[in-house]
Amino acid sequence: MLLFFALFALWKKRRTQIAILTLLLAWGFGTGWFARPLFSLAQYGYEQTIPPSFAPKTTIVLMGGGTSRTDSGLVPKRASMPRIEAAAKVYRQCRETGASCRVIVSGGDPQDHGQAEADNYAPYVLARGVPSTDLTRENKSLNTYENAQNVAGILGNAHDSTLILVTSAYHMRRSVRAFEAFGYEPQPYVSDVRRSRLTLIPRFRSYENSELSLHELVGLARFYVYRWLHLY
Repeated sequence: MLLFFALFALWKKRRTQIAILTLLLAWGFGTGWFARPLFSLAQYGYEQTIPPSFAPKTTIVLMGGGTSRTDSGLVPKRASMPRIEAAAKVYRQCRETGASCRVIVSGGDPQDHGQAEADNYAPYVLARGVPSTDLTRENKSLNTYENAQNVAGILGNAHDSTLILVTSAYHMRRSVRAFEAFGYEPQPYVSDVRRSRLTLIPRFRSYENSELSLHELVGLARFYVYRWLHLY
């Protein structure tokens, strides 16, 4: 919108073309015609859930995905619930093998909601069968890179154990790359794959999907640039 107003104000001879282009872009983002290919690109290679392999020592990392304010208080975002369910499911499967298993819930408070994602998610993870003795909260990270950095600080040099990364498909590639930057080889466990429906009339959900996919693709590009500049 800011770009539109700037161009509209400065490029007076092309105001009609700018307005038409802006309307077309808004329609494309709102109807899913842009969101679908963007999501396909963001989720490429992680469109399905692959059963994990467990080792005698297995760490399951649940990546935070935000919180929402409701009448009943602060709760995990709707999109985060499949991650919580998946992490608990993987933990139960891990315990059935007789392995030593633990869950690290990773997420600070990037939205300034007053409570870290890890602290907010913990009761939901406990309620799904993960005992408190096997649950660790990493509640300081504000982005995906810090998730990996802070979890690495918890694990230390324990690279001999299996690390299973639980997050949504659209977030998985960036998450895996972040953990690889700290010498880990995480197993990706996709909790959910997001789809974007094509419509003729713009929908809020499509705008949300477009913003989310662009956020991930920009974040991934920034990660590679920062790595190239040795900032990560």
